Amino acid sequence: MAEYTLKVTTGDMKYAGTMDHLYVILCGTEGKSERTKLDNLMIHFQSGKTRTYSVKTKSSLGKLLIVKVEKDPRFGLPEDEWFCSRIVVTTQNGEEVVFPCYRWISRGEKVELRGGKAMKVFEDVHPLQIEHREDELRLRKSLYQWEMGDGKLLQLSQFRAISELPAEIRFSASKSEEMSFKKRIIGYELMFKRLVGSKKQWKNLKDMKKFFQTKKTTMSEYVSKHWDEDDFFGFQYLNGPNPNVIKLCKKLPSNFPVEEMVRDFLPRGSTLEMEMEKGNIFLVDQKIMDGIPTRMDDGRACFISSGFCLFYMNPDKKLVPLAIQLRQQHSEQNPIFLPDDPLTDWVLAKLFFNSSDLVLYQAVYHLMKTHYLAEVFTVATLRCFPSIHPLYKLLFPHFRYTLHINILAREFLLGPGGAMSQSSCGVDGLMELMRRAQSDMTYSSLCLPENIKARGLNSVPDFYYRDDGLKLWSHINSYVKSMVEYFYPSDSVVCDDTELQEWIHEIFTHGFLENKLAGFPASFGTVAEVIKFITMVIFIVSVQHAAVNNGQFDYHGWTPNGSLLLHTSPPTIKGLSSMGTFLEALPNEGETVNFAASAFVLSSKYTDKVPLGEYPEELFDESDPKRMIKEFQAELSYLKEEIKARNTRLKVPYTYLSPDEIENSVSI
Repeated sequence: MAEYTLKVTTGDMKYAGTMDHLYVILCGTEGKSERTKLDNLMIHFQSGKTRTYSVKTKSSLGKLLIVKVEKDPRFGLPEDEWFCSRIVVTTQNGEEVVFPCYRWISRGEKVELRGGKAMKVFEDVHPLQIEHREDELRLRKSLYQWEMGDGKLLQLSQFRAISELPAEIRFSASKSEEMSFKKRIIGYELMFKRLVGSKKQWKNLKDMKKFFQTKKTTMSEYVSKHWDEDDFFGFQYLNGPNPNVIKLCKKLPSNFPVEEMVRDFLPRGSTLEMEMEKGNIFLVDQKIMDGIPTRMDDGRACFISSGFCLFYMNPDKKLVPLAIQLRQQHSEQNPIFLPDDPLTDWVLAKLFFNSSDLVLYQAVYHLMKTHYLAEVFTVATLRCFPSIHPLYKLLFPHFRYTLHINILAREFLLGPGGAMSQSSCGVDGLMELMRRAQSDMTYSSLCLPENIKARGLNSVPDFYYRDDGLKLWSHINSYVKSMVEYFYPSDSVVCDDTELQEWIHEIFTHGFLENKLAGFPASFGTVAEVIKFITMVIFIVSVQHAAVNNGQFDYHGWTPNGSLLLHTSPPTIKGLSSMGTFLEALPNEGETVNFAASAFVLSSKYTDKVPLGEYPEELFDESDPKRMIKEFQAELSYLKEEIKARNTRLKVPYTYLSPDEIENSVSI
């Protein structure tokens, strides 16, 4: 007779417990136990509780390998999902084996948990281990499939509705309830103010300031007061939600002839060429927007800027705009706007340029290059790595809720009436924009140190996105390096891991569309290659997403600072615009509140947020990986204090990349 003691822990989130009947089967190298019911007298399996049970067998099961968990209904009660955190089994010899679960379990599911240390495919030698590994991946590949697209845009999962998602990857009940509550409260407020669906145009900016009084933030208030200032316009292209497009300018584009026009805005005796040599001139080129189809608005095609903005880092170390051209080809109908033009002309030029940048940022740098890439990484990980694989344990916490939030994005942002479908480009234009960005995307552009260097931005002062981002890249890289080298001590181990090779091949095929010319790896031959790629993955789904997501409402809750939709075209003749012209360009009341409400919900914080470096799901059983996680957390803690101290000295603090503001995954 052998007796095994089980400590079963239920998750501490809302509704994690269950009143259903639970059963376990213990499987070892020498046999398996009978299907044993865990005594549940209506008080067991409560949220956050650990209960102890006993399983008896006729003889020792040998080395314990797998725990099978099954759940049956109690009486005729409806579905009552259970979130199992982990099961710890103590053998008759006193050995303690941890079986991590950390997932929702529904009725009818037969969940098999692997215990012990992380194992690569060639390290499993017992037939039971091999069979379990193969069965798990076979099931995963049937659940998580690629939706084949048009071949020009990365491929996503086949899921089209939340109801199709397996329980293990859906939002917690508390998060779903919080998001619904925020939407309802905002909806009630706007309905009370009779703004929902309103077709009225804004009569003045003072009325616009009133519509969202209860939802303002410190930064959104600052933006509403300083949005029309040139130095704040420049500041946004470094530290706003889209710090991804500005580049050092060493040579002026031939279709942007501003050299003599801007001389009066430079120090006396200096020229544009001299300032370019000093590294003081920067450019945002919106060529990617040229020819993008736009949405029809009351029978007219919407306008989207596709031009240039030239910036100057002045002696006060402030980045200010020098000239704006709103289309690629210079002509009499496409004037170059300058800071000394009539005020409303200049403000309109900045509005149209910012609005095009907002469309580009939301479609490409936010949706495609964080959300959609994260979905590719998530699906490949679920399909290629069993839960016992070390890289599954390393990566999966960084994919929490990603598939769920992406379905919501496609449904509520790109669906009928959604904020992005109402943009100047409309859904068709946004899809074409993403296809163009896909063809231009390179591996180096996704790696922040190489990206910053390629754009010539290493020495730009007061570039906090760069400063914080590079430090975070370094900390993530050190953490990943220690983990990967622990499990892959040599290049030959990398080459021998067929699951790892399949993983990168699926990402290369479905995410990067087999574009070797862009530098994307199709396979791994060295440990260094694995370290770099996984660093990039974790950085994108945590740090980069925080950089482009967290400031949405701060900067764009105030519509005059840039809107996804403008109703008019920019002036073609200078000196004829007025404040009325500016107000006519803005979205109407209903459109404005729809855009602002979406930005507010998507940049809000939720109670079950998991910050970068926090791993409440203890997937690793080995002491060394646990130590590496603690070292990573310590580095992030130091950086958080460093950023906090710096921000106390800033007029406009940059908080988006403080580690406590970054989520571990794309989950909002």
